[in-house]
Amino acid sequence: MLDVGAIRVAYGAATALWDVSIQVEAGELVSIVGPNGAGKTTLINAIAGLNRIASGRLDMDGVDLSRLPPHRFCDQGIAIVPEGRRLFTTMTVRENLELGGYRGAARAGRQAALDRVLAIFPILAGRLDAVAGTLSGGQQQMVAIGRALMAEPRLLLLDEPSLGLAPSIVLDMFAVIKRINQAGVAVLLVEQNVAMALEVAGRAYVLEEGRIAAEGAPQDLLAQPHIRRAYLGEHGA
Repeated sequence: MLDVGAIRVAYGAATALWDVSIQVEAGELVSIVGPNGAGKTTLINAIAGLNRIASGRLDMDGVDLSRLPPHRFCDQGIAIVPEGRRLFTTMTVRENLELGGYRGAARAGRQAALDRVLAIFPILAGRLDAVAGTLSGGQQQMVAIGRALMAEPRLLLLDEPSLGLAPSIVLDMFAVIKRINQAGVAVLLVEQNVAMALEVAGRAYVLEEGRIAAEGAPQDLLAQPHIRRAYLGEHGA
């Protein structure tokens, strides 16, 4: 499905990602974890078309994404929920959601897509005419995820979905992410809550200083003392 091969991303003369390779198969839930400044957001923005790659391969089902303008990435079945949600806070919840359904292939089924979003987030059904900026942080994150789902993606990119949320809301949010994945949408999750990110993932990558430092099944990564010390705060003998 998604094949990222040895990509390099730079901001001017400063390289942010060095020869990063990852894969996401259809229906997978893959997590990317790592410290602040490791390049996680840079990577996910590159996959979404928001950061251009300087070199390497970025393919989606055999389509070379690097040759497409950024607004065409969504046509390939990719949708992103950016860090910080980035809602149009002076617009209503309904308007924010409907903006996600303007992709040509999704426009005809926009009402059905809205019904599916409201089934996932029933609390939003009573807030459709509310101004998005008046919602709680958790509800705003629901709108952000719902907006991405309105595009009917095959690959959902999530950048720090738990950021700024209360612990109880975080648990609910990860349950929703699993539910979306179980419905057939592949998910690439960037998340600083390493324990939760590894709990829901089928596979994971550890990104450090712009490079892939480790990859594999979550249980295998958690068996590595370095990862347990660095990301879970555990100190062995």
